[in-house]
Amino acid sequence: MNPKELIAHVREAYGAEPEYLWPDYPDAFVFRHKTNRKWFGVVMEAERGKLGLEGTGSVVLLDVKTGPLLGGSYLGQPGIVRAWHMNKTHWLGVLLDGSAPAATVLELVDLSFSLTDQRQKGTKK
Repeated sequence: MNPKELIAHVREAYGAEPEYLWPDYPDAFVFRHKTNRKWFGVVMEAERGKLGLEGTGSVVLLDVKTGPLLGGSYLGQPGIVRAWHMNKTHWLGVLLDGSAPAATVLELVDLSFSLTDQRQKGTKK
């Protein structure tokens, strides 16, 4: 799955649009809930070496919230790495270069959306 396919899926499934927050990084964006404004996905470039990957250059990465137990079960699967710029215990990185199966990417986006949705936990006041 690539970033354009991801944007189309998130738009259709959750009604969320990418938000480009960083002028110095025009290709980086977040997905967030309309209701509570919490992020459920962050897309950015990261250097391969900083992710523990072989080779040089950068990759496009999607960070998603998973939680410590479930997140650990995905590590080691193709295209799944520790998150970049997010809490590495509660977030995972998914490479958007086709190495992670599209079904896995969609599953993790759905999980992240659910984990960051306050309606699932009750409304906080």
